[in-house]
Amino acid sequence: MTMARRRVPSSGFRPTQESAPVGQYDWGLIALFLMLLCIGLLMVLSASGVVAERINGDKYFFFKRQLIYAVIGGVVMWVLAAVPRHILYKLQYPFLLFVLMLLFVTLSPLGARVNGAQRWISVKFFSIQPLEFAKIALALYLAYFMSTKQELVKTFSKGIIPPFAMTALFCFLLLAQPDFGGAVVLSLILFFMCLIGGTRFIYLFMAIGVGLAGALALIIFEPYRARRLVAFLDPFADAQNAGYQLVQSLYALGSGGFFGMGGSSQKMFYLPEAHNDFIMAVVGEELGFFGMTLIMVLFAMLFMRCYKIIMGQSDLRDRFSAFGVTLVLAIGATLNLAVVMGMAPPKGVAMPFLSYGGSSLLASMMCIGLLLNFSRTAR
Repeated sequence: MTMARRRVPSSGFRPTQESAPVGQYDWGLIALFLMLLCIGLLMVLSASGVVAERINGDKYFFFKRQLIYAVIGGVVMWVLAAVPRHILYKLQYPFLLFVLMLLFVTLSPLGARVNGAQRWISVKFFSIQPLEFAKIALALYLAYFMSTKQELVKTFSKGIIPPFAMTALFCFLLLAQPDFGGAVVLSLILFFMCLIGGTRFIYLFMAIGVGLAGALALIIFEPYRARRLVAFLDPFADAQNAGYQLVQSLYALGSGGFFGMGGSSQKMFYLPEAHNDFIMAVVGEELGFFGMTLIMVLFAMLFMRCYKIIMGQSDLRDRFSAFGVTLVLAIGATLNLAVVMGMAPPKGVAMPFLSYGGSSLLASMMCIGLLLNFSRTAR
């Protein structure tokens, strides 16, 4: 373990840390998270009631499931916040292998096919989407690699190939489902982790070129992806087909005004996935510009707390790990808002804490638990 104890002169950080957290939790982070969670539960109740009553005969069906996942997520969050750091790091590779196994299982007969994609594992009364946990597993692996291989990270054979190969494996399994949006999210996590990890810019530019070429090829050879891209560029040109969801989302946002309508007409079976990926469109219609701004401000304040936790770490691996889990939340929130507002093609990215979905909520609360753990060693 000589390499693990070697200091990095340029940063002054220790590459590893074996002591357990000893400080106080960041209660500001907890308060902001709870406010977003409560808003999310209320919006799931509002956005899903009509659909739940029509499909399940119980307008509280989705709300009750989301509440159950919130309770389970709360337990997991506090466990991750309290477990000693060295135990969490020892579980990193088992967690990585477990998530890879789940991704393989989605491609087996145990995987559930929904809307032409096999992205879920369904077991009786619940289902799980491995992608949400793959984001965390990849971010923590890259944080470990970048922090312990600082003297190698600028080389190609040992600094580029391992993290890119691991990310490529995850992306390959996602594209096989298919889940193009999920592969894009993991690629973004890789890019930003390499950027802060010290990877040479020439390698990053090469990776961007290869990634864009690959994405273009996947769009060209899959007609439905090409239709989505065209619909994103001009959704009203095909408002009844490929551009339908985005058009309904824009109608919802445009109808909200400053303080909202108090109720939403788009959730009455007009806007698909109103309580899932497009819940922010319902927020915009019911709470208006004021409600959208409030949520954005809460997220901005939450990420400011995360930044304080990141910069307060004296250990390099802790800092990179805190950055990685923050990145998972930040990319999710940014892409979701971009899609809902028509600034990015639809990717099926959930809004952390707000969108309906047990896997998304549990993964987001795992990120908060890890950040609370890191907050106890923040200076």
